[in-house]
Amino acid sequence: MEISANIVKELREKTGAGMMDCKKALQENGGDMEKAAEWLRIKGISKAEKRAGRETKEGLIYAYIHPGSRLGVLVEVNCETDFVAKTDGFAEFTKNIAMQIAASNPLYVKREEVPAEMINKEMEIYREQMADQKKPAQVVDKIAQGKLEKYYQETCLLEQPYIRDTNKTIQSLLTELIATTGENCSIRRFVRFQLGN
Repeated sequence: MEISANIVKELREKTGAGMMDCKKALQENGGDMEKAAEWLRIKGISKAEKRAGRETKEGLIYAYIHPGSRLGVLVEVNCETDFVAKTDGFAEFTKNIAMQIAASNPLYVKREEVPAEMINKEMEIYREQMADQKKPAQVVDKIAQGKLEKYYQETCLLEQPYIRDTNKTIQSLLTELIATTGENCSIRRFVRFQLGN
């Protein structure tokens, strides 16, 4: 099937993928734009997972001040090259992450940053909440583990639902950025300031 340069260009603008990847996606999917975009996402996500170990020393620090100047966020998002750091897509992602932090007030970037003593304390609280329910210990542990997962979703940025599309997590949004840019990207750190806190 002959794929026109215009349709390849349109898919490239829509997905941010390379020209050859867009052409191949369209050929593989009979010229169907939606199927080709989905195909690119699937291929890009598997490629993104392979990039996860690569070093990220470039990027942006973005400052977001909420209207009314009572809440502000500084966030550092890293990538591999300054070329990617200067793209509109990377800047937009960084801005969206700052707004997510402002709205959702996470405490950590990822679950590995949660101190062990905090996890132990949370598990202890969950077990105490169920002490009078006379359930077997393994059932209590399973319920407590489920509550701990919910705690991670509330306090760890990467596990939070994205405020603009709650069907996505911040981790899946980051994976999409990696797939689109072709580079490993990471949210390194953030600080959230709220007046009076």
